[in-house]
Amino acid sequence: MISSILGSFIVTCARRAWIVLLVFLLLGSGAVWVTMTHLGVTTDTSKMLSDKLAWKQRSDRLSKLFPQKDDLLVAVIEAKLPEEGRAAARELAARLSTDHTHFNYVRLPDDNPYLNRNGLMFLDPKPLEKVLDDTVAAQPFLGALAADPSSRGLFDALGLIAEGVKRGQANLKGFQSALDGFAGNLEAAADGRPQLLSWQQLLAGGLSDLSGHYQFVITQPKLDYGSLQPGGEPSKAMRDAANALEFVKSGDAHVYITGEVQIDDEEFATVAQGMVAGLLGSLALVTLWLMLAVRTWRIIAPIVITLVMGLLLTTGFAAIAVGTLNLISVAFAILFVGIAVDFAIQFCVRFRGQHPTARGEAGIEEALLFTGRETGHQILVASLATAAGFLAFTPTAFEGVAQLGLIAGVGMIVAFVCTVALLPALLRIFQPRVDLPLMGYQQLRPLDQAIRRWRGPILGLFGALAALGLFLAPHLSFDGDPLHTKDPHSEGMRTLHLLMSNPMSSPYSAEYLAPNLNAAKTMAGKFSTLPVVHDAMWLGSYVPDDQDTKLALIADAAQILLPTIVVPNPKPTPDAAAIRASAQATAASLGEVTGNLDAKDPLRRIQAALAKLAQANDDLLLRTNAALVRFLPTQLQTLQDVLSATPVTIKDVPAEITRDYLLPDGRALVEVHPKGVMSNTGALHKFVTAVQQVEPEAAGSAIDIVESARTIVHSFIVAAVSAFVMIAVILFGALRRVLDTALVLAALAMSALMTLILIVCVPETLNFANIIALPLLLGVGVSFNIYFVMNWRSGVKAPLSSPTARAVVFSAFTTATAFGSLALSHHPGTASMGRLLLLSLACTLAATLFFIPALLPKRPIDDH
Repeated sequence: MISSILGSFIVTCARRAWIVLLVFLLLGSGAVWVTMTHLGVTTDTSKMLSDKLAWKQRSDRLSKLFPQKDDLLVAVIEAKLPEEGRAAARELAARLSTDHTHFNYVRLPDDNPYLNRNGLMFLDPKPLEKVLDDTVAAQPFLGALAADPSSRGLFDALGLIAEGVKRGQANLKGFQSALDGFAGNLEAAADGRPQLLSWQQLLAGGLSDLSGHYQFVITQPKLDYGSLQPGGEPSKAMRDAANALEFVKSGDAHVYITGEVQIDDEEFATVAQGMVAGLLGSLALVTLWLMLAVRTWRIIAPIVITLVMGLLLTTGFAAIAVGTLNLISVAFAILFVGIAVDFAIQFCVRFRGQHPTARGEAGIEEALLFTGRETGHQILVASLATAAGFLAFTPTAFEGVAQLGLIAGVGMIVAFVCTVALLPALLRIFQPRVDLPLMGYQQLRPLDQAIRRWRGPILGLFGALAALGLFLAPHLSFDGDPLHTKDPHSEGMRTLHLLMSNPMSSPYSAEYLAPNLNAAKTMAGKFSTLPVVHDAMWLGSYVPDDQDTKLALIADAAQILLPTIVVPNPKPTPDAAAIRASAQATAASLGEVTGNLDAKDPLRRIQAALAKLAQANDDLLLRTNAALVRFLPTQLQTLQDVLSATPVTIKDVPAEITRDYLLPDGRALVEVHPKGVMSNTGALHKFVTAVQQVEPEAAGSAIDIVESARTIVHSFIVAAVSAFVMIAVILFGALRRVLDTALVLAALAMSALMTLILIVCVPETLNFANIIALPLLLGVGVSFNIYFVMNWRSGVKAPLSSPTARAVVFSAFTTATAFGSLALSHHPGTASMGRLLLLSLACTLAATLFFIPALLPKRPIDDH
């Protein structure tokens, strides 16, 4: 009865073709308007999971309590010298701080007066004592530089070393690194290439490396959510400001931009570019496959128009139903083309193979009637089963796929309606030729016979594959880290990878909100004892411990050094003649002692360079002076600051640091940083497990990643079982036979197991982007299998040589074209989605073309 109803409906639509076309044009226009005014896209991966999850609620609560830590845009500065990096960071921060149009706030997290003044107190007593002893030993040298902070003062100080060597009173063992630095810079200057000298590296030695190789400028930009890239304008403003920096223009410093905002904007740009290009490429190649399948533009045009109209209507539904697409649901367009085209191809291949008794428009209507009765109910069952496969994911906590499931599920119904209403109307308008009896693959008839003859071995082979798939199932792995699905070549991700080795700047951490500071201190102590934890930071971490011992050491050094380096009236900047005279005098003094020095002693190089500089022109000498002492006053001031340290308490921690760890109501945050690189999934799980054993209520990015993976896997298990049951119910309701239903489901299960084998063996790691291939496998697989089983039921004895096989093959080609465009995307998540879809499609096609024909009960193949 359904077949007759559908046949009559199709003919009615054909007879009123222009009215039907007008109705769809109006609906399509409305869908376009709704899409343009109501549909948006978000790259925020946190929106892909339900807000009702307990761990998600903890994470969201922390984000609301500490909003200054979210939506950050970070400039990472890498420079040849630490002073250049610090100067560039300060200048960039100063520029951005005045830009209230694009930024809420700007911070220099590592350049804080409190931290700068108390920096030495964060060292352990033994390293601190060594640093201070080395500094005290350099007191005469520092005193000479403080009195005359110029190249003249530097040369004179080097002359003092010569005097010490003469008298046998100079122990230079601890100064070899600094002397090597002086020698290198002086040689470059003597060769006409003056280079800036890092006094921080020379005087602080290895201590200067403790702060890391990068400087950070952290900003919270004002985002424009009406733009496709909300942080685009602030990123541009930061880039423009960075390009104007002195050391960036000279090439001595580089500024890289990263942070959530930058990475999300880059990801959307990559995904959008791939989706648009993939969709256009898919439509072009689909047209080619359609030409080979139906052989006339008079059918290709109706199919393409039907596809485009269905896509517009589905997009309009998405705008109304969800409003904002995510990085998974945005793929619905390509998936719609890949699946919906199957319905149209099935219909049109059968249509062209009809043998109407009439000619012209009457013949077309008769062919449409026969086609509707023959294939309409098959397409209906296929669309319902496919929709069920998608809709089963709608109730899950994985809202990224739930959203896709809703859109794609309804899209399958839309595709069916377009196939039985709009497509017949368009075929009536374009009037293609019918009565083509060779729409099947007659040359495959021997393969049909071979499959029937070797039915037992073929089923045995597939049985072995099924067993292998079940054996490999426990080896499936899921990578829930969203960073692994982003483009590693984008600036934001390249910069982030530079920082991952440093636990303090790693994007993986755990957080716990304690009721008060005492509880925070206790929890930080517990976390710190874990082998997988590098440190646990709380507000008290910014207060040095063992202050009495350390301040006593600093005070002793200050008593010796401060009277020397604090000079009220240092000498004025020398002219070229004074610099030349100093270079000549020091070169002469060093020349008197070089015979007593080792052949590789840096003083020999210094003497040669100074002798050469003494012969240089005035311009080179002045440029050398500027380069050598550019950062000397800053380093002397820093030394004065750290030697002036005083006792501090938690109340002395600056407000900009305090608000990152302490709420107004007294609750205190503990940040737990992992030891080692956490980009490895196993290491990340180990870290999270250890943290949760100490405190199950912990939150943070590391826990979000692990818990989201667990949620996604659970959602897919539940949804896959639900989808399988729903499809079984739909099939049984349509086929009314247990055997027919079992045949379709058996082929579906075989497709899934073969896909599993390829995932493990290729290998292709499952992630939150490509895992949508699994519901799609159900949709595509059930469609192909339904056609073969229903044809067998209606008497088709040679399935591979039938028009259905032709339609299935070209449907697979068109679907593979759509999925292949995803696989070529520059976005790793989208590309992995495309690869997995291609693998699942290949397995589905193999099960349909070889497993199903072997599984079908025997019938004499030559009977007609």
